[in-house]
Amino acid sequence: MEHPYVPRDLQLPGYVPVSLSQSTILTVYVLSSLLVVSLVWFLSGRSRNISKLDRLLMCWWAFTGLTHLILEGYFAFSPEFYKDQTGFYLAEVWKEYSKGDSRYAGRDSAIVAVEGMTSVLEGPPCLLAVYAIAKGKGYSYILQFAISLGQLYGTFVYFITAYLESDNFSASPFYYYAYYVLANSFWLLIPSLIAIRCWKKISSAVQSQSQKKNKIR
Repeated sequence: MEHPYVPRDLQLPGYVPVSLSQSTILTVYVLSSLLVVSLVWFLSGRSRNISKLDRLLMCWWAFTGLTHLILEGYFAFSPEFYKDQTGFYLAEVWKEYSKGDSRYAGRDSAIVAVEGMTSVLEGPPCLLAVYAIAKGKGYSYILQFAISLGQLYGTFVYFITAYLESDNFSASPFYYYAYYVLANSFWLLIPSLIAIRCWKKISSAVQSQSQKKNKIR
């Protein structure tokens, strides 16, 4: 079966076309994400000690954590998803997304490594960040800072490796900008903002502690 990906000579023996429509795939993803965000927002609102900004951060960490664990985890450990004939949703997601970046269908080693590490090393800490914020744990800012740096590193590697390999993996300009550029830009913008905020919080706490020590002396 001929595949829709670029380059056209990409070898995908046993390829099975996407059975779900693009609108169905996106609708399920958006609704599932909204459900997670709404649930976290509602539950976090039951505590008066959590600011609205922290509640938003909890929503982000829950969303991105489950994305890393479920979506990226499935990709990393399902090397033949493009052969799926059952219409399994996660396989359909990656068949569709590969129109924007065929390195996923082609199992590019850099992509598999980045997604695998992201799923295992960042997924669980993201969910831990939700708990840390909710409980006001002292390690909350350090944890969020570390995860954000990891996300930025992975995203930069993702874009840079594509650039070094001529950046010719999209089936059309629409898929290039909608899937490859727009969908991934959130993991550049949001982690950057969180990292800056956490850096300021950590720096302020260290400076305050140093001033207290100097007063004691």
